[in-house]
Amino acid sequence: MGVNQTWITEVTLLGFQVDSALELFLFGLFYLFYTLTLLGNGVILGLISLDSRLHTPMYFFLSHLAIVDMSYASNNVPKMLANLVNLKRTISFAPCIMQTFLYLAFAHIECLILVVMSYDQFVAICHPLHYTVIMSWRICMVLAGTSWVFSFLLALVYLILILRLPFCGPHEINHFCEILSVLKLAYADTRLNQMVIFAACVFILLGPLCLVLVSYSHILFAILRIQSGEGRRKAFSTCSSHLCVVGLFFGSAIVMYMAPKSCHPEEQQKILSLFYSLFNPMLNPLIYSLRNAEVKGALRRVLYKWRHM
Repeated sequence: MGVNQTWITEVTLLGFQVDSALELFLFGLFYLFYTLTLLGNGVILGLISLDSRLHTPMYFFLSHLAIVDMSYASNNVPKMLANLVNLKRTISFAPCIMQTFLYLAFAHIECLILVVMSYDQFVAICHPLHYTVIMSWRICMVLAGTSWVFSFLLALVYLILILRLPFCGPHEINHFCEILSVLKLAYADTRLNQMVIFAACVFILLGPLCLVLVSYSHILFAILRIQSGEGRRKAFSTCSSHLCVVGLFFGSAIVMYMAPKSCHPEEQQKILSLFYSLFNPMLNPLIYSLRNAEVKGALRRVLYKWRHM
């Protein structure tokens, strides 16, 4: 490195480079999705905390998923919305690095929580008589706490490896501050970082995805043994919707971080990033909670109490 090279202090976020009319449309659309994300997950958190009938392991993990989804979306979407209406689309380097760290941490937590939720459903359907023993509150707390601690520690490893690199330019990021985009700013060899990212993806994406698929395959066989046709139909409907959300989240992340770079150009990366930073957090409360009869009943009870206060 030459002596006249300086550490960058500000980064330009290119975002969606479209005309002003389309930018306003995208702002309205993304703002609607973000509002629905906060509203849907906020309602789930409120119902779980207010209704004692929802104080079960399944809804305990759903509350963690809701917190992660709101945090995940809030880490990136507000800046994305601001860039759609502002001419100056810059962010300081330190907040950009912090955004990258939180983005990784929340993404890892969501992967692990989805695995824990699939295991909870597996135990509930395949081993109902032992459910209270296997999924005790102590086990639930350990699983949730381990997911949070491990995810932040892994994100911290990424952060340490990033900060060891010299950042002297360029000063532009394709969409928002996520790890692959930030690495392009480094004025050094990033092969070690790329290897760590790939190894972590195998562990945090492919591993959890396989566990989820194993859990749901056992659930599927258990459903096929249900005598009631209506019961099978409801169970299939629930599991298929869950698998669609899981497939959307893991599939887009695997394509983004494990496929060769030539397979997804920069414009396609922006679309892929929207799936797991905006669409998935909005869909999760609809798929996992608001279609559930117990949640609907809790919502009716809360509204009834409010009307008669």
